[in-house]
Amino acid sequence: MPIDQNKIIAHNESIAGKHATGLSRLADTLPNTEAILQKLKAFQVAIPSWALGTGGTRFGRFGGGGEPRSLEEKMEDVALLHQLNRASGAISLHIPWDIPSDAKKIRSLADQYGLRFDAVNSNTFQDQPGQKLSYKFGSLQHVDKQVRRQAIEHNIEVIRHGMALGSQSLTVWLSDGSCFPGQLNFRRAFENTLEGLQQIYAALPSDWKMFVEYKAFEPNFYSMTVGDWGQSLLYANKLGDKAYTLVDLGHHLPNANIQQIVALLLSEDKLGGFHFNDSKYGDDDLTVGSIDPYQLFLIFCELVEGMDAKGMDHASGLGWMIDASHNVKDPLEDLLQSVEAIQLAYAQALLVDTAALKNAQESNDVVAAQEILQGAFRTDLRPLVAEARLQNGGALQPLQLFRSEKIRAQLIGTRGEKTSATGL
Repeated sequence: MPIDQNKIIAHNESIAGKHATGLSRLADTLPNTEAILQKLKAFQVAIPSWALGTGGTRFGRFGGGGEPRSLEEKMEDVALLHQLNRASGAISLHIPWDIPSDAKKIRSLADQYGLRFDAVNSNTFQDQPGQKLSYKFGSLQHVDKQVRRQAIEHNIEVIRHGMALGSQSLTVWLSDGSCFPGQLNFRRAFENTLEGLQQIYAALPSDWKMFVEYKAFEPNFYSMTVGDWGQSLLYANKLGDKAYTLVDLGHHLPNANIQQIVALLLSEDKLGGFHFNDSKYGDDDLTVGSIDPYQLFLIFCELVEGMDAKGMDHASGLGWMIDASHNVKDPLEDLLQSVEAIQLAYAQALLVDTAALKNAQESNDVVAAQEILQGAFRTDLRPLVAEARLQNGGALQPLQLFRSEKIRAQLIGTRGEKTSATGL
């Protein structure tokens, strides 16, 4: 339900003076605000279709009102987000949750909204209605070759759907693993999985990428067949040049040094993309930057430094996507918060004086290195992020406008009090 553009203009005019004052203060004190602004304007973050509805836990789900009931309504919600922040111009689909009944019509609707289709995601972590064989004991790792074949064919089907929509990448996340010692043979599970991934990889179009996602635990708690970045990198290296590791920020054990993982994967040309979220213990569905914004900033520092060293375009060199879906927030408000947190961390990383940091590192001046990083992190660049939105045609304060226009109430009026939208 796109908002009347005149309301965005009126909103911006109502707070233009306050915004101009904050922006002027930044411009007076910082040397490179214009360069940062141009990079912010080009940066886009994909929205996953499953994040648009209330998620849940194994204990329950507390659905809200006005949640999207179809792929078309999910696209409508992403179009609304993009209209507000001008930084959410892509949607990522989960198959079979989001199989388009008419790909040509769906693609035309995306063009109308100014959206593109990001990575398509396969689903072998749950059984689907009418599915012949079960994934209870795994999919690509399964001891039964027929189950493995079913999972391979599903992934190839996902590729076909993605091709019809103009996507150019496949994300494979496997819940495969074991809950108890002795349940499976680790080596054979790895070999079975690799064989399946090789067959899926062979079905990729020449201009596609495959992202191999990893997760430390859940739903299996003794072992995961793709449990960390090292295992994902093994698969990606064995598969070929079109295969990459995908880093989900919440898929690590507590206190993992994700920024170091990012740096090494970039160095090996095997970092494919990101799923942004935040976590306190081992969860991965919290709002981006809500728990540890400093870690998010440090991750972006490694991304900026590493991508610059490789000559990569920040906006298109990697796949950027939010992956969160939980019980207690309005999903659209949560996504607006997450996109801004990502933009802010990115802007702060761009502010780092990399030459001074390099000098501090090479002279072992630990204190100076810390001051350089924390100086950038403590700089409030929200006015610059807002200016990027303004220049792109969005709202200076998207969340404020969303609430003031009572958009959720309008969605409830159109779609009903409660729905069964899919969430993770």
